[in-house]
Amino acid sequence: MMKKYNVYGMGNALVDIEVLVDQNYLDQMEMEKGVMCLVPRERQSQILDSVKKLDTTRCCGGSAANTVIGMAQLGGRSFYSCRVGGDKLGDFYLGNLLGHGIATNIDVDRPAVTTGTCVVMVTPDADRTMNTHLGISRDFCSDQLIPEEIAKSEYFYIEGYLLYGEEGTQAALEGVRIARENGVKIALTLSDKNLVINRREQVMSVIGEGVDAIFCNLDEARAFSGGDTPEECSVFMQKYANTFGITLGDKGALVYDGSENIMVTTASIKAIDTLGAGDLFAGSFLYAITHGHSYTEAGRFACRTASVLCSQYGTRLPTEKLLEIKKEILG
Repeated sequence: MMKKYNVYGMGNALVDIEVLVDQNYLDQMEMEKGVMCLVPRERQSQILDSVKKLDTTRCCGGSAANTVIGMAQLGGRSFYSCRVGGDKLGDFYLGNLLGHGIATNIDVDRPAVTTGTCVVMVTPDADRTMNTHLGISRDFCSDQLIPEEIAKSEYFYIEGYLLYGEEGTQAALEGVRIARENGVKIALTLSDKNLVINRREQVMSVIGEGVDAIFCNLDEARAFSGGDTPEECSVFMQKYANTFGITLGDKGALVYDGSENIMVTTASIKAIDTLGAGDLFAGSFLYAITHGHSYTEAGRFACRTASVLCSQYGTRLPTEKLLEIKKEILG
């Protein structure tokens, strides 16, 4: 019997504000290059003031949101649980979700609290440094979950960033409980190497005796496993996940299908902006798996969409381009 949703996602609802900067800017603002930092509202206001004379782009973001939107663009069916405020940014965010045909828990009557933002600073080497003010997303809790909709999904997808907060962690644990009781597969993105290091207890509590899928990059896999090579990381990760995908930048990805490692290569491209590439990898991969394709095909497809995204500025590929790649690789 076909499920109502391919993926039910939960995550931070953040309006991504992306800007091109250089290393001097990061040094002046005392930012550690290549990492995500949670910042208070005052610090975020200071950062926004510092970039307001530069060219910026804005989109409905957050890691899990990028994943479910990518799935929706490909023709998948998604639900997304999050929190936004009753401000203009919240209006923008909700309109973006609904415009992509994504079902959500967000009520029309939203509280007068600031919607979360993430200022994404992209350097010429295509690396991204993120400063996030969670706003109302800080209060994400189990109340935002819709149990009957989780039960109607193939996968329950958890954004690792939520595990920075205690209420977010409890919501993830509650979602995992609901998913397991209803035979729904569980997928987790590790999100950030600092999360794996600093919130390891919370990450492991959500994984429990094991999940069905983990998505991460090589740095996150190394932090999680203590290994160095993708193969070493894979040996450790097989203890905790039935399947997983480790992205390897321009070297492609290592995909574990439950029985063997599959090395997937990707065409060489000049990376301009890596923001959202891992999220789109997960969305493309889950789309392929939930639509009858093999893990090899899913890996090839996910690597291709992610690499094409890296070749442009911004976190979203045009739907027409995604569908073109889908037709080329998945038929």
